[in-house]
Amino acid sequence: MTIPMFLENRFRDKKKILMSVSSIIIVVFFAVYCASALAAGGQLFQSIFGIDYIIALTIGAIVILTYTFLGGFFAVCTTDFIQGTLMLIALLAVPVCAVCFMNADGLTVTAGLAASGITTETAPGFLNMFAGNNAVSIISGLAWGLGYFGMPHIIVRFMAVKDEKEMTKSKTVAIIWVTLSLAAACVIGIIGRAYMNFDYIVNEAGKERIFIEMIKKVFTEEINAPLIAGIFLCGILAAIMSTADSQLLVSASAIAEDIYKGIIKKDADDKKVLVISRITIVVIAVIAYVIALDPNSSIMGLVSNAWAGLGAAFGPLVLMAIFWKRTNFPGAVAGLVSGALTVIVWDYIPMIQGTEGLVTLGSSTGLYSLAVGFPLSLICIVVVSLLTPPPSEEIVKEFEEVKDVM
Repeated sequence: MTIPMFLENRFRDKKKILMSVSSIIIVVFFAVYCASALAAGGQLFQSIFGIDYIIALTIGAIVILTYTFLGGFFAVCTTDFIQGTLMLIALLAVPVCAVCFMNADGLTVTAGLAASGITTETAPGFLNMFAGNNAVSIISGLAWGLGYFGMPHIIVRFMAVKDEKEMTKSKTVAIIWVTLSLAAACVIGIIGRAYMNFDYIVNEAGKERIFIEMIKKVFTEEINAPLIAGIFLCGILAAIMSTADSQLLVSASAIAEDIYKGIIKKDADDKKVLVISRITIVVIAVIAYVIALDPNSSIMGLVSNAWAGLGAAFGPLVLMAIFWKRTNFPGAVAGLVSGALTVIVWDYIPMIQGTEGLVTLGSSTGLYSLAVGFPLSLICIVVVSLLTPPPSEEIVKEFEEVKDVM
Protein backbone atom coordinates (compact mmCIF):
# COMPACT_ATOMS: atom_id res chain seq x y z
CA MET A 1 0.00 0.00 0.00
CA THR A 2 1.42 3.37 -1.06
CA ILE A 3 0.19 6.93 -0.49
CA PRO A 4 -1.10 7.19 -4.11
CA MET A 5 -3.01 3.92 -3.58
CA PHE A 6 -4.53 5.28 -0.37
CA LEU A 7 -5.67 8.45 -2.12
CA GLU A 8 -7.13 6.46 -5.01
CA ASN A 9 -9.11 4.25 -2.61
CA ARG A 10 -10.19 7.12 -0.36
CA PHE A 11 -11.69 9.18 -3.19
CA ARG A 12 -12.74 6.31 -5.52
CA ASP A 13 -10.49 7.66 -8.27
CA LYS A 14 -11.34 5.24 -11.07
CA LYS A 15 -9.57 7.37 -13.68
CA LYS A 16 -6.27 7.14 -11.73
CA ILE A 17 -5.78 10.92 -11.81
CA LEU A 18 -4.80 11.22 -8.14
CA MET A 19 -2.49 8.26 -8.47
CA SER A 20 -0.75 9.75 -11.51
CA VAL A 21 -0.36 13.26 -10.08
CA SER A 22 0.83 12.09 -6.66
CA SER A 23 3.28 9.60 -8.19
CA ILE A 24 4.84 12.32 -10.35
CA ILE A 25 5.16 14.64 -7.34
CA ILE A 26 6.84 11.88 -5.33
CA VAL A 27 9.37 11.10 -8.08
CA VAL A 28 10.23 14.77 -8.74
CA PHE A 29 10.82 15.80 -5.14
CA PHE A 30 12.37 12.52 -4.05
CA ALA A 31 14.98 12.92 -6.79
CA VAL A 32 16.00 16.19 -5.10
CA TYR A 33 15.75 14.61 -1.65
CA CYS A 34 17.88 11.65 -2.70
CA ALA A 35 20.45 14.08 -4.14
CA SER A 36 20.92 15.49 -0.64
CA ALA A 37 21.72 11.99 0.66
CA LEU A 38 24.21 11.35 -2.13
CA ALA A 39 25.85 14.73 -1.55
CA ALA A 40 26.14 13.94 2.16
CA GLY A 41 27.70 10.58 1.32
CA GLY A 42 30.15 12.27 -1.03
CA GLN A 43 31.19 14.77 1.64
CA LEU A 44 31.58 11.97 4.19
CA PHE A 45 33.88 9.87 2.00
CA GLN A 46 35.78 12.96 0.86
CA SER A 47 36.41 14.05 4.45
CA ILE A 48 37.42 10.58 5.66
CA PHE A 49 39.61 9.46 2.77
CA GLY A 50 40.74 12.81 1.39
CA ILE A 51 39.69 11.95 -2.15
CA ASP A 52 38.11 14.11 -4.83
CA TYR A 53 34.45 14.94 -4.23
CA ILE A 54 33.26 13.45 -7.54
CA ILE A 55 35.03 10.16 -6.81
CA ALA A 56 33.64 10.17 -3.27
CA LEU A 57 30.14 10.92 -4.58
CA THR A 58 30.39 8.06 -7.08
CA ILE A 59 31.49 5.61 -4.39
CA GLY A 60 28.65 6.72 -2.12
CA ALA A 61 26.08 6.41 -4.90
CA ILE A 62 27.24 2.90 -5.79
CA VAL A 63 27.15 1.81 -2.13
CA ILE A 64 23.62 3.18 -1.61
CA LEU A 65 22.34 1.80 -4.90
CA THR A 66 23.76 -1.66 -4.28
CA TYR A 67 22.47 -1.66 -0.72
CA THR A 68 18.94 -0.72 -1.81
CA PHE A 69 18.91 -3.46 -4.45
CA LEU A 70 19.68 -6.13 -1.84
CA GLY A 71 16.40 -5.89 0.04
CA GLY A 72 12.83 -4.71 -0.14
CA PHE A 73 10.61 -2.75 2.24
CA PHE A 74 10.83 -5.21 5.15
CA ALA A 75 14.62 -5.38 4.91
CA VAL A 76 14.85 -1.59 4.85
CA CYS A 77 12.62 -1.30 7.94
CA THR A 78 14.83 -3.78 9.80
CA THR A 79 18.12 -2.14 8.85
CA ASP A 80 16.68 1.34 9.48
CA PHE A 81 16.00 0.34 13.09
CA ILE A 82 19.64 -0.68 13.54
CA GLN A 83 20.91 2.39 11.68
CA GLY A 84 18.61 4.71 13.62
CA THR A 85 19.88 3.31 16.91
CA LEU A 86 23.49 3.82 15.82
CA MET A 87 22.68 7.36 14.67
CA LEU A 88 21.10 8.25 18.00
CA ILE A 89 24.02 6.86 20.01
CA ALA A 90 26.49 8.86 17.91
CA LEU A 91 24.45 12.06 18.18
CA LEU A 92 24.29 11.79 21.97
CA ALA A 93 27.80 10.51 22.68
CA VAL A 94 30.00 12.75 20.50
CA PRO A 95 29.07 16.16 22.01
CA VAL A 96 29.33 14.71 25.53
CA CYS A 97 32.84 13.42 24.78
CA ALA A 98 33.82 16.76 23.24
CA VAL A 99 32.70 18.66 26.35
CA CYS A 100 34.61 16.24 28.58
CA PHE A 101 37.84 16.82 26.66
CA MET A 102 37.28 20.59 26.69
CA ASN A 103 36.81 20.51 30.47
CA ALA A 104 39.92 18.33 30.84
CA ASP A 105 41.86 21.05 29.04
CA GLY A 106 40.37 23.69 31.33
CA LEU A 107 38.17 25.12 28.59
CA THR A 108 34.46 25.80 29.05
CA VAL A 109 31.90 25.93 26.25
CA THR A 110 31.57 29.68 26.77
CA ALA A 111 35.33 30.15 26.49
CA GLY A 112 35.43 27.94 23.41
CA LEU A 113 32.70 30.00 21.77
CA ALA A 114 34.57 33.19 22.61
CA ALA A 115 37.73 31.76 21.02
CA SER A 116 35.75 31.09 17.84
CA GLY A 117 34.45 34.67 17.77
CA ILE A 118 31.13 34.17 19.55
CA THR A 119 30.81 36.51 22.55
CA THR A 120 28.01 38.47 24.19
CA GLU A 121 29.21 41.50 22.24
CA THR A 122 29.67 39.95 18.79
CA ALA A 123 26.67 37.58 18.95
CA PRO A 124 24.52 38.37 21.99
CA GLY A 125 21.72 36.06 20.90
CA PHE A 126 23.75 33.01 19.86
CA LEU A 127 22.27 30.78 22.58
CA ASN A 128 18.80 32.36 22.43
CA MET A 129 16.62 30.87 19.73
CA PHE A 130 14.42 33.98 19.61
CA ALA A 131 17.05 36.72 19.83
CA GLY A 132 17.55 38.56 16.57
CA ASN A 133 14.88 36.52 14.82
CA ASN A 134 12.00 38.25 13.11
CA ALA A 135 8.54 36.85 12.48
CA VAL A 136 9.57 35.51 9.07
CA SER A 137 12.42 33.37 10.41
CA ILE A 138 10.34 32.07 13.32
CA ILE A 139 7.43 31.13 11.05
CA SER A 140 9.83 29.49 8.60
CA GLY A 141 11.43 27.45 11.36
CA LEU A 142 8.12 26.29 12.80
CA ALA A 143 6.79 25.46 9.33
CA TRP A 144 9.26 22.58 9.06
CA GLY A 145 7.04 20.67 11.48
CA LEU A 146 4.18 20.71 8.97
CA GLY A 147 6.24 18.59 6.60
CA TYR A 148 5.83 15.43 8.67
CA PHE A 149 2.15 15.18 7.70
CA GLY A 150 3.09 14.74 4.05
CA MET A 151 6.26 12.65 3.95
CA PRO A 152 5.42 9.44 2.02
CA HIS A 153 8.50 7.59 3.29
CA ILE A 154 7.51 8.39 6.90
CA ILE A 155 3.76 7.86 6.58
CA VAL A 156 4.22 4.50 4.87
CA ARG A 157 6.09 3.23 7.97
CA PHE A 158 3.06 3.94 10.14
CA MET A 159 0.84 2.33 7.51
CA ALA A 160 2.98 -0.77 7.87
CA VAL A 161 2.43 -1.10 11.63
CA LYS A 162 1.05 -4.59 12.20
CA ASP A 163 -2.06 -3.56 14.17
CA GLU A 164 -3.80 -0.56 15.72
CA LYS A 165 -2.60 -1.43 19.23
CA GLU A 166 1.01 -0.92 18.13
CA MET A 167 0.26 2.57 16.80
CA THR A 168 0.41 4.29 20.20
CA LYS A 169 3.76 2.66 20.93
CA SER A 170 5.04 3.59 17.46
CA LYS A 171 4.02 7.22 17.87
CA THR A 172 5.73 7.43 21.26
CA VAL A 173 8.97 5.91 19.96
CA ALA A 174 8.97 8.20 16.91
CA ILE A 175 8.40 11.38 18.93
CA ILE A 176 11.06 10.48 21.49
CA TRP A 177 13.57 9.63 18.76
CA VAL A 178 12.93 12.85 16.83
CA THR A 179 13.09 14.98 20.00
CA LEU A 180 16.37 13.47 21.13
CA SER A 181 18.03 13.49 17.71
CA LEU A 182 17.05 17.07 16.81
CA ALA A 183 18.01 18.39 20.25
CA ALA A 184 21.35 16.58 20.02
CA ALA A 185 21.91 18.03 16.54
CA CYS A 186 21.44 21.56 17.91
CA VAL A 187 23.84 20.80 20.76
CA ILE A 188 26.39 19.51 18.23
CA GLY A 189 26.22 22.83 16.41
CA ILE A 190 26.94 24.75 19.61
CA ILE A 191 29.57 22.39 21.03
CA GLY A 192 31.18 21.97 17.61
CA ARG A 193 31.73 25.68 17.27
CA ALA A 194 33.31 25.82 20.72
CA TYR A 195 35.41 22.67 20.27
CA MET A 196 36.68 22.95 16.70
CA ASN A 197 38.99 25.38 14.96
CA PHE A 198 36.69 27.08 12.49
CA ASP A 199 39.40 28.28 10.10
CA TYR A 200 38.61 25.37 7.77
CA ILE A 201 34.94 26.28 7.47
CA VAL A 202 34.80 28.65 4.52
CA ASN A 203 31.58 27.57 2.84
CA GLU A 204 28.29 25.79 3.47
CA ALA A 205 29.83 22.38 2.84
CA GLY A 206 32.42 23.01 5.55
CA LYS A 207 29.75 23.90 8.09
CA GLU A 208 27.84 20.75 7.24
CA ARG A 209 30.90 18.61 8.00
CA ILE A 210 31.21 19.77 11.60
CA PHE A 211 29.94 16.45 13.05
CA ILE A 212 32.39 14.47 10.91
CA GLU A 213 35.30 16.66 12.01
CA MET A 214 34.27 16.43 15.67
CA ILE A 215 34.27 12.64 15.52
CA LYS A 216 37.69 12.57 13.87
CA LYS A 217 39.21 14.97 16.39
CA VAL A 218 37.71 13.35 19.50
CA PHE A 219 38.45 9.73 18.67
CA THR A 220 41.64 9.95 16.61
CA GLU A 221 43.48 12.95 18.08
CA GLU A 222 42.28 12.98 21.69
CA ILE A 223 42.17 9.27 22.58
CA ASN A 224 43.63 7.52 19.51
CA ALA A 225 40.65 5.23 19.05
CA PRO A 226 40.15 5.02 15.28
CA LEU A 227 37.87 1.98 15.62
CA ILE A 228 35.38 3.95 17.71
CA ALA A 229 35.68 6.86 15.27
CA GLY A 230 34.87 4.48 12.44
CA ILE A 231 31.79 3.18 14.24
CA PHE A 232 30.48 6.68 14.88
CA LEU A 233 31.24 7.75 11.32
CA CYS A 234 29.16 4.75 10.31
CA GLY A 235 26.37 6.46 12.25
CA ILE A 236 26.50 9.27 9.71
CA LEU A 237 26.56 6.79 6.85
CA ALA A 238 23.60 5.04 8.51
CA ALA A 239 21.64 8.30 8.46
CA ILE A 240 22.45 8.79 4.79
CA MET A 241 21.59 5.22 3.79
CA SER A 242 18.40 4.95 5.84
CA THR A 243 17.12 8.14 4.19
CA ALA A 244 18.18 7.29 0.65
CA ASP A 245 16.89 3.71 0.61
CA SER A 246 13.45 4.80 1.84
CA GLN A 247 13.20 7.49 -0.82
CA LEU A 248 14.37 5.19 -3.61
CA LEU A 249 11.93 2.44 -2.62
CA VAL A 250 8.96 4.81 -2.29
CA SER A 251 9.81 6.34 -5.69
CA ALA A 252 10.14 2.88 -7.22
CA SER A 253 6.75 1.92 -5.79
CA ALA A 254 5.20 5.08 -7.21
CA ILE A 255 6.37 4.17 -10.72
CA ALA A 256 6.18 0.36 -10.67
CA GLU A 257 3.09 -0.24 -8.54
CA ASP A 258 1.07 2.95 -9.03
CA ILE A 259 1.79 3.98 -12.61
CA TYR A 260 2.98 0.83 -14.40
CA LYS A 261 0.77 -1.80 -12.76
CA GLY A 262 -1.97 0.58 -11.68
CA ILE A 263 -2.41 2.40 -15.01
CA ILE A 264 -0.30 1.10 -17.89
CA LYS A 265 -0.40 -2.69 -17.49
CA LYS A 266 -2.85 -3.79 -14.84
CA ASP A 267 -2.23 -7.51 -15.40
CA ALA A 268 1.57 -7.24 -14.92
CA ASP A 269 2.99 -10.04 -12.78
CA ASP A 270 5.20 -9.46 -9.72
CA LYS A 271 8.38 -10.31 -11.61
CA LYS A 272 7.75 -7.64 -14.23
CA VAL A 273 6.85 -5.09 -11.56
CA LEU A 274 10.11 -5.89 -9.74
CA VAL A 275 12.11 -5.26 -12.92
CA ILE A 276 10.37 -1.89 -13.45
CA SER A 277 10.98 -1.05 -9.81
CA ARG A 278 14.71 -1.70 -10.09
CA ILE A 279 14.98 0.28 -13.32
CA THR A 280 13.23 3.17 -11.56
CA ILE A 281 15.69 3.02 -8.66
CA VAL A 282 18.62 3.28 -11.07
CA VAL A 283 17.08 6.15 -13.05
CA ILE A 284 16.24 8.20 -9.95
CA ALA A 285 19.67 7.51 -8.48
CA VAL A 286 21.30 8.77 -11.69
CA ILE A 287 19.17 11.94 -11.66
CA ALA A 288 20.03 12.50 -7.99
CA TYR A 289 23.70 11.92 -8.78
CA VAL A 290 23.65 14.63 -11.47
CA ILE A 291 21.93 17.07 -9.09
CA ALA A 292 24.55 16.35 -6.40
CA LEU A 293 27.58 16.83 -8.70
CA ASP A 294 28.16 20.40 -7.49
CA PRO A 295 30.66 20.02 -4.59
CA ASN A 296 29.40 23.25 -3.04
CA SER A 297 25.75 22.26 -3.13
CA SER A 298 24.05 22.71 0.24
CA ILE A 299 22.70 19.49 1.73
CA MET A 300 20.37 21.56 3.86
CA GLY A 301 19.13 23.46 0.80
CA LEU A 302 18.32 20.29 -1.12
CA VAL A 303 16.56 18.77 1.87
CA SER A 304 14.52 21.90 2.56
CA ASN A 305 13.26 22.15 -1.02
CA ALA A 306 12.24 18.49 -1.19
CA TRP A 307 10.73 18.57 2.30
CA ALA A 308 8.66 21.62 1.38
CA GLY A 309 7.42 20.13 -1.89
CA LEU A 310 6.29 16.84 -0.36
CA GLY A 311 4.90 18.48 2.78
CA ALA A 312 2.90 21.10 0.91
CA ALA A 313 1.51 18.64 -1.64
CA PHE A 314 0.59 15.71 0.61
CA GLY A 315 0.38 17.10 4.16
CA PRO A 316 -2.90 19.04 3.93
CA LEU A 317 -4.55 16.34 1.80
CA VAL A 318 -3.59 13.51 4.17
CA LEU A 319 -5.02 15.45 7.12
CA MET A 320 -8.23 16.41 5.34
CA ALA A 321 -8.71 12.92 3.91
CA ILE A 322 -8.59 11.50 7.43
CA PHE A 323 -10.44 14.17 9.41
CA TRP A 324 -12.90 15.95 7.04
CA LYS A 325 -15.52 13.81 5.35
CA ARG A 326 -16.55 16.64 2.99
CA THR A 327 -13.20 16.43 1.20
CA ASN A 328 -13.90 15.29 -2.35
CA PHE A 329 -11.96 14.27 -5.44
CA PRO A 330 -11.71 17.75 -7.09
CA GLY A 331 -10.54 19.22 -3.78
CA ALA A 332 -7.91 16.50 -3.44
CA VAL A 333 -6.52 17.21 -6.91
CA ALA A 334 -6.52 20.95 -6.25
CA GLY A 335 -4.62 20.44 -2.99
CA LEU A 336 -1.96 18.23 -4.53
CA VAL A 337 -1.32 20.47 -7.53
CA SER A 338 -1.43 23.80 -5.69
CA GLY A 339 0.92 22.64 -2.94
CA ALA A 340 3.54 21.25 -5.32
CA LEU A 341 3.38 24.16 -7.77
CA THR A 342 3.62 26.74 -4.99
CA VAL A 343 6.93 25.28 -3.80
CA ILE A 344 8.29 25.01 -7.35
CA VAL A 345 7.37 28.63 -8.13
CA TRP A 346 8.55 29.92 -4.73
CA ASP A 347 11.92 28.17 -4.73
CA TYR A 348 12.93 27.70 -8.37
CA ILE A 349 11.47 30.41 -10.62
CA PRO A 350 13.18 33.85 -10.43
CA MET A 351 10.60 36.60 -10.73
CA ILE A 352 11.61 39.38 -8.31
CA GLN A 353 14.19 41.98 -9.24
CA GLY A 354 17.09 41.93 -6.78
CA THR A 355 20.39 43.77 -6.55
CA GLU A 356 22.06 41.17 -8.78
CA GLY A 357 19.16 40.41 -11.11
CA LEU A 358 16.05 38.30 -10.82
CA VAL A 359 15.69 36.18 -7.68
CA THR A 360 13.06 33.75 -6.42
CA LEU A 361 10.27 34.67 -4.03
CA GLY A 362 11.94 32.52 -1.40
CA SER A 363 15.24 34.38 -1.68
CA SER A 364 13.51 37.75 -1.77
CA THR A 365 11.24 37.24 1.26
CA GLY A 366 13.28 34.76 3.30
CA LEU A 367 10.06 32.87 4.00
CA TYR A 368 10.23 29.07 3.77
CA SER A 369 8.11 27.79 0.89
CA LEU A 370 6.35 25.20 3.08
CA ALA A 371 4.93 28.04 5.18
CA VAL A 372 3.25 29.30 2.00
CA GLY A 373 2.48 26.05 0.17
CA PHE A 374 0.87 24.20 3.10
CA PRO A 375 -1.86 26.78 3.94
CA LEU A 376 -2.48 27.50 0.25
CA SER A 377 -2.99 23.80 -0.46
CA LEU A 378 -5.28 23.53 2.57
CA ILE A 379 -7.36 26.49 1.38
CA CYS A 380 -7.64 25.03 -2.12
CA ILE A 381 -8.86 21.69 -0.74
CA VAL A 382 -11.57 23.35 1.37
CA VAL A 383 -12.72 25.89 -1.22
CA VAL A 384 -12.80 23.50 -4.19
CA SER A 385 -14.48 20.76 -2.13
CA LEU A 386 -17.22 23.18 -1.01
CA LEU A 387 -17.74 24.55 -4.53
CA THR A 388 -18.11 21.10 -6.10
CA PRO A 389 -20.59 18.25 -5.43
CA PRO A 390 -20.07 16.42 -2.11
CA PRO A 391 -18.57 12.92 -2.06
CA SER A 392 -20.84 9.97 -2.70
CA GLU A 393 -22.83 8.27 0.04
CA GLU A 394 -20.54 5.25 -0.28
CA ILE A 395 -17.46 7.35 0.50
CA VAL A 396 -19.18 9.15 3.39
CA LYS A 397 -20.38 5.84 4.85
CA GLU A 398 -16.90 4.38 4.69
CA PHE A 399 -15.49 7.53 6.34
CA GLU A 400 -17.94 7.23 9.24
CA GLU A 401 -17.16 3.54 9.71
CA VAL A 402 -13.44 4.16 9.84
CA LYS A 403 -13.92 7.15 12.18
CA ASP A 404 -15.87 4.95 14.59
CA VAL A 405 -13.00 2.45 14.63
CA MET A 406 -10.47 5.22 15.26
